[in-house]
Amino acid sequence: MSHEYIKNQIKEITKSIFKDVINMRRHIHQNPELSFQEKETSKYICSILDKHDISYERDIAGFGVVGLIKSNTPDSQVIAIRADMDALPIKEQNEVDYKSIKDGVMHACGHDVHSAILLGVAIVLNQLKDQLSGTIKLIFQPAEEMLPGGASLMIKEGVLKNPNVDKIFALHVFPEFQVGNVGFRSGKYMAACDELHITINGKGGHAALPKSVINPITIASELLLKLKSEVSILASDQKYILEFGDFHAYGASNVIPDKAHFKGTLRTLDEEFRLDTHKLLLRLVNDIEAKYLCTCDFELKKGYPVLYNDPSLTSQSKELAQEFLGHSYVKDLDLRMSSEDFSYFSQNCPSCFFRIGVGNDKKKINHLVHHPNFNIDEKSLEIGVGLMSFLVSSNLLSLKKS
Repeated sequence: MSHEYIKNQIKEITKSIFKDVINMRRHIHQNPELSFQEKETSKYICSILDKHDISYERDIAGFGVVGLIKSNTPDSQVIAIRADMDALPIKEQNEVDYKSIKDGVMHACGHDVHSAILLGVAIVLNQLKDQLSGTIKLIFQPAEEMLPGGASLMIKEGVLKNPNVDKIFALHVFPEFQVGNVGFRSGKYMAACDELHITINGKGGHAALPKSVINPITIASELLLKLKSEVSILASDQKYILEFGDFHAYGASNVIPDKAHFKGTLRTLDEEFRLDTHKLLLRLVNDIEAKYLCTCDFELKKGYPVLYNDPSLTSQSKELAQEFLGHSYVKDLDLRMSSEDFSYFSQNCPSCFFRIGVGNDKKKINHLVHHPNFNIDEKSLEIGVGLMSFLVSSNLLSLKKS
């Protein structure tokens, strides 16, 4: 059976269920749930899988769902597809029929899109399973937006085993691309991330009596600048980000507080440099304690690792995307210093994480993710379902031919 034949079948089935996929996405969008709270979203996903007689297990790592689609030769290869399903604490400002009904909670990162696409892919591949060889594992993952990340928890609970996953795919919305375009990048793609929480414990008092106080604000300011300066020296030619977005101390113009707090993020693309930076940060905190006779509470929350796309699988997927969509619609992606907990999957088996364009300037759909006006051109749902189905089936189809 040729790629051309399976491609045409996928496009035909995808077109026939396009309205259903739109309705799935709108339902999930209208009923968002925060990380580790995705109970109703999970139930809804299970109801769609039930409707199409797709077997699954539920309540994995919280509210995760894992479906299985088996061909007549299920043991030959296992390919997984992952979609996240949690929302963000953002108040939606879009005025659409499917606007979030939960005040202050919104699917502003496209996880509603990811879940709806995976449901669509499940329907397509379930209809084609007798023409394929192997097993397809459908991973609906909770809590991508919150450490320690639902991916790490699902892996700990064995989501990549029984049966063991040989390859895994995922996609993510990309408003920077106009709808119809997709993007790939081999090797390192997204950064590791860590959170820094630092409290300087000084000695408060009257600002006019400097000998009687230990000012945590000036100490914190010096430490913050020292951290940035010393890490830049250590980095040499490393690409990284060390930035601080929260600094507060509750005093007054003439009142020195007892404490000052600041928080930051560290983004890196090299694990050795990441660990060396952790050690440097701790040493600088210890140095400031000794210099000013204060104490510092330093918490380093180690986050997601680097997301790594398997070069062979990604190159193959890019070529298949060109076949499915046309060469001009398949782009190369730049390194990205944001992070993604799909990185845990990418550290465990060959992975391909790609982007689908969802923007449409003519329709004024151009807000970036995490914005209260984020939205998508729903044509991207059809493209996402079709392309993901083609990537997975092409791997299982070639296996059957051999």
